[in-house]
Amino acid sequence: MGVSVSSAVIIVPARLASTRFPGKVLASRTGKPLVQHVVERAAMAKCCRLVIVAADDAQIVEALRPFGTRVVLTSPDHANGTSRLAEAATLLNLEPDEIIVNAQGDEPEIEPETIDAAVRALLTTPGAVVGTVACPIASDADFGNPNIVKVVRRLDSSALYFSRGAIPHDRDHRRDPESAALRHVGVYAYRNAFLQRYAQMPSTPLERTEQLEQLRVLEHGLTIGVGLCEPGAAGVDTPEQYEAFVQRWNAREGR
Repeated sequence: MGVSVSSAVIIVPARLASTRFPGKVLASRTGKPLVQHVVERAAMAKCCRLVIVAADDAQIVEALRPFGTRVVLTSPDHANGTSRLAEAATLLNLEPDEIIVNAQGDEPEIEPETIDAAVRALLTTPGAVVGTVACPIASDADFGNPNIVKVVRRLDSSALYFSRGAIPHDRDHRRDPESAALRHVGVYAYRNAFLQRYAQMPSTPLERTEQLEQLRVLEHGLTIGVGLCEPGAAGVDTPEQYEAFVQRWNAREGR
């Protein structure tokens, strides 16, 4: 028997190593690890029935123990978060029809509505095997920034292409709102059966060229539904971004 489509297991991959900010998921100047903030925000999503952290190191398990957060310890050798998710889902004995959401472990201000929008995109886009989200790009600087991933959609709201490049190119400066630039927000929803298949798919040429794992799905001829969400705070990649998050959090808490 399949599970209810109105519920999802949210898995947060948490890796201790980080090139630009080593150990960032355990940064705790707010009184709780960065990844715990992600857990608490994700738990507020309407679709959420369970939040699990998929950790690659026992230090993460110990750091989250005081908060009662459920953690599964996965192999440290995964090449990406998707394969870590697949192992976690296997360790949890999740059913093939279970909806799983991949919420990044360095987005402590993720909007619960963003998670719900990814699940909605999976369930409502014809033929979709993955659901994700995008939001309007606010500035020309962001549009030209290769660190900000852009997505263009088909008429049915599925993904046509993802790129680090500036797409779509508005040749005649028409400023058509229906083809306005969208920033991809890296939250994914899929059923467990497809997650396991996805993790075993060979990498593809455009995926390797752009260094964007989601292109593997498109290059294999499959469909990604792309819902829309409101622009939110960016994730934490550097100590400076973490400092800015701490300041925002302290201001909200009245500290």
